[in-house]
Amino acid sequence: MTVRIGLSEIGDDAPVYVIAESGLNHNGSVETAIQLIDVAADAGAQAVKFQKRTPAISTPEHMKNTQRDTPWGVMTYLEYRYRVEFSREQYIEIGDYATLRGLDWFASPWDEPSVDFLEDLNVVAHKIASASVTDISLLQALAATGKPIILSTGMSTLAQIDRAVEVIGTERLVILHATSTYPLPAEEANLCMITTLQQRYPGVPVGYSGHERGLQISIAAVTLGAVAVERHITLDRTMWGSDHAASLEPTGFEHLVRDIRVIGEAMGDGVKRVFPGELAPLAKLRRVSA
Repeated sequence: MTVRIGLSEIGDDAPVYVIAESGLNHNGSVETAIQLIDVAADAGAQAVKFQKRTPAISTPEHMKNTQRDTPWGVMTYLEYRYRVEFSREQYIEIGDYATLRGLDWFASPWDEPSVDFLEDLNVVAHKIASASVTDISLLQALAATGKPIILSTGMSTLAQIDRAVEVIGTERLVILHATSTYPLPAEEANLCMITTLQQRYPGVPVGYSGHERGLQISIAAVTLGAVAVERHITLDRTMWGSDHAASLEPTGFEHLVRDIRVIGEAMGDGVKRVFPGELAPLAKLRRVSA
C-alpha cells in the first residue's frame, strides 16, 4: 500500500520520503524558518514540518509556571510557548515559501484548535507527535479531516499504538518508529522495531523519525525498509533551544539525503542476475563455463 502526500507516494516502490523537521528550531523567527526551508529544499527533501500549539491548552499544567531562561529573558514556560508560536499570517508566509521551493509542508498539531488552524491553511497532511499518541480526542479530530496522517511512536507501548491506529484507521496512515530520547544514544534506537511495525500493521508504510547525532542510524533504518525518514534540522546545533543538539546542520542533512538516495538505488529488487557491468570481467576471468 502507498500513501500520497502532496506530489509524493510513500511506500515500498517509491523513493524514501524525507521530512525536514523544523519543529521549534526557528525560535519564533520567520526569517530563520525560511532559512530552514531552504536547507530542506537544497538538500533534496520532499517535506518540511513545523509544530503548532495552542499553549494554554497543550502545555501541561505542572509546566505552565515553571521559570525558564530564554534569549528574551526569564519567563514562564507558558510565556515561552507563546513566544515561539507563529500567527496565521506568518504561517501563510512560511507555507507559501515552502510551496515555492517545491516542498510539502505540514505540522504536528498538539491540540484540537491547532487542527482547525492547520486545516484552515489547507495543509496536505498532519503529523502526530509521539507525545500525542494517547490523546484520543486529538486523534479523532485528525481522523475526521480525511487527510493523510503520519504517526510517530516514541514514548509509547504497543497497546497505546494499537489504540491510536484503531482511532485513526490505516487507509491514509504512515507510521514512524521513534525513540523520544534527545539526543538518541545508539543503544536506545531499537531499529528492529521497524520490522515489528511492518509485521504488526501489514500494508501500512513504516518509516523512521530520528533524534540521534550523526547519520548512521537513519541510514541503517532505510536499509531495514523505512520508507520515510524524519530528522530535525538546525542552522547551528549550538543555538539556544531544546532540540538543536539532536538536529542536523545543513551539511549533515544534505549528506543524509544524498546517502538515502544512493541506498535507494542500491537496494535493488532481490532478483539475482548478471549485470551489464559484469560481462567484461566474466569474459576475462571465468575459466569454466556453466
